[in-house]
Amino acid sequence: MESEKLSTRSRYLNLLLLTVAGGAIYPMLYMRQIYQDTMLEAFQLTNGQLGELYSIMGLLFFISYSPSGWLADRIKPMKLITISLLGTGLLGLWYSTLPSYSMLLVIYSGWGVTTGLTFWGAVMKRIKLISFENSTGRFYGIYDGGRGLVESILASIALFLFSIAVGADGTNVVAGLINVIHMYSWICIVLAVLCFIGIFYEKNTGSDNDKEQAKAEPGALVKDLIFILKQPEVWLIAIIISSGYHLFWATYSFSGYLQSGGWGFTAVMAGTITTIKLWLRPVGGVAGGFLGDKFGNVKILNASLILSSLALIALIFTPMMSLPGSVLVGLCIFFILFIGLLTYAIRGLYWAIIENLKIPESKLGLAIGVISVIGYCPDIFIPLINGYIMDYFENGAKGYQVYFGYTAVMSSIGIISCFILSKRAKQRLKV
Repeated sequence: MESEKLSTRSRYLNLLLLTVAGGAIYPMLYMRQIYQDTMLEAFQLTNGQLGELYSIMGLLFFISYSPSGWLADRIKPMKLITISLLGTGLLGLWYSTLPSYSMLLVIYSGWGVTTGLTFWGAVMKRIKLISFENSTGRFYGIYDGGRGLVESILASIALFLFSIAVGADGTNVVAGLINVIHMYSWICIVLAVLCFIGIFYEKNTGSDNDKEQAKAEPGALVKDLIFILKQPEVWLIAIIISSGYHLFWATYSFSGYLQSGGWGFTAVMAGTITTIKLWLRPVGGVAGGFLGDKFGNVKILNASLILSSLALIALIFTPMMSLPGSVLVGLCIFFILFIGLLTYAIRGLYWAIIENLKIPESKLGLAIGVISVIGYCPDIFIPLINGYIMDYFENGAKGYQVYFGYTAVMSSIGIISCFILSKRAKQRLKV
């Protein structure tokens, strides 16, 4: 295997580069979280057109998961990551010229390819390959937590550049947006160069022992897919990831829940609490990874799912109790931050449990792709379920509570899957 020749220093330098790459490649795609109104003005778009752009990109993500893994089994992951960063950066430079809507469709479709097809499976497989034995949790935890930290730092720098261009009168917002796009684009291009240098260095120092894969034989893909889908662990891991992803989606609704119930939370308070929660991502991701390596990835993941589900149920019922205002506020803040911390630990751990997959390395990328398709399919239906529930219940707080209850039920399915996966792992050790 490739990792056998990598030194400890090389492993962590690889992980650092992958973490920065993961934290830098996606923010430009999701600038609407911070700059939506400015984007509408700069590109002369309607809200409907902006939604169409993201729908197209999301669809490409979904259909790219399995091919992404298959591609990572055929081409060296670092080569794919280099191509992804370079392609994303170049598309970003085109994006900064504020092209027409028809050209934006091309750019967003391109990003669906460069951050989905050529990046996702490659980076997930590369992390598994460079991790030490029994340290998978640590490496995936550092990656996810570190990625969140990189995103937060870059977002802060981008906001600073945006404010400089906008000026004191606050009118030149389009120039500010162009500054932000340029920053993210050039960071991706520089990272692509660093990845290329890394490939060249490993090749010349003999630390790269990863041989190019042979061309696939006719029918090999179908045969490999059948083999992977027959593995119970594949389905169990996918269900666990889906459950964790449900929890992650639920955290998006915390701000609205705090404001809609009339429990004393202003928009500023709710925004401050949810922002603090975001900064817990590196803490939860890294801590979860290290605890997983020490006590078992499945065990810590299961404990996190159980505790976060209980905390979510507590968040549902706490506002219904006749508590003093200060106590109510304090408990709601505690549960939201606690759930946030655990959710980030879950995100850092749920890819680490692929160590339970006993499949050849040549099929690992494809397995990651298949698991991703199943595990991340909530991206398609959770927004629909959330929207239906919120429309059905006139009382906004009641709607959120029903939605959180649905999330807790889905989490319980992940908890059961963790128990089954753990039991199968123990039985395998006895054989």
